[in-house]
Amino acid sequence: MKYADAGVNIAVADDAKQRIRHHASRTFTPGVLGGIGSFGALFALDRKKWKEPVLVSSADGVGTKLKVAMAMAVHSTVGGDLVNHCVNDILVQGAEPLFFLDYLAMGKLDPQVVEPWFFGCHKDCSSQLDQFRPGNQARALDHGR
Repeated sequence: MKYADAGVNIAVADDAKQRIRHHASRTFTPGVLGGIGSFGALFALDRKKWKEPVLVSSADGVGTKLKVAMAMAVHSTVGGDLVNHCVNDILVQGAEPLFFLDYLAMGKLDPQVVEPWFFGCHKDCSSQLDQFRPGNQARALDHGR
């Protein structure tokens, strides 16, 4: 079985990654190891700054805001909302947000939707976090219809 047999278009996914690569690389700090497009992210913690580090992470979703974005065909705002949800969850625990790792699932991967969504994430990451690590994009057959 090939990815295409399951409805996955690798060329479209590659197009989406190319559209966001420049935005992502502008948020990288010296702690970033590697680029975008892998299934995980590597971050080297500055052991001079953090003597006894405790990492705090957050995963969140934008729920109903995503339905509104789809109805209005405005996707640039929900990415920032997602970043801010996670940043707030980390800040209320007294921690410093160091990076953001995304996951995007769509019924059909559309680079013209991915790019503005990602730009919203990037814009808020640039002002709130050291870096943004674009993670995985997936086709979710029951989403986005």
